[in-house]
Amino acid sequence: MSLLDYFKTKKTPSTAVTAKERLQIIVAHQRGERDAPDYFPAMKQEIIDVIRKYVQIDTDQVSVQLDQNDDKLSVLELNVTLPEK
Repeated sequence: MSLLDYFKTKKTPSTAVTAKERLQIIVAHQRGERDAPDYFPAMKQEIIDVIRKYVQIDTDQVSVQLDQNDDKLSVLELNVTLPEK
């Protein structure tokens, strides 16, 4: 590596790489929902509705996941991106 290589601008990832990463995220999300109970989509929408009573958010800003352990223990994980003000 020469000194000039250090100052070269880094190439931005190609659209194919970006599309592949997005597809991996979508597939992982779909796998997570496969084992979810039937009431899960309705529960997710109700949680979003309750949050909207207090803060204006988009549906894309809320992530709800249900993880089930081997001990028949279910964990509900809720991630919400709140606006700054």
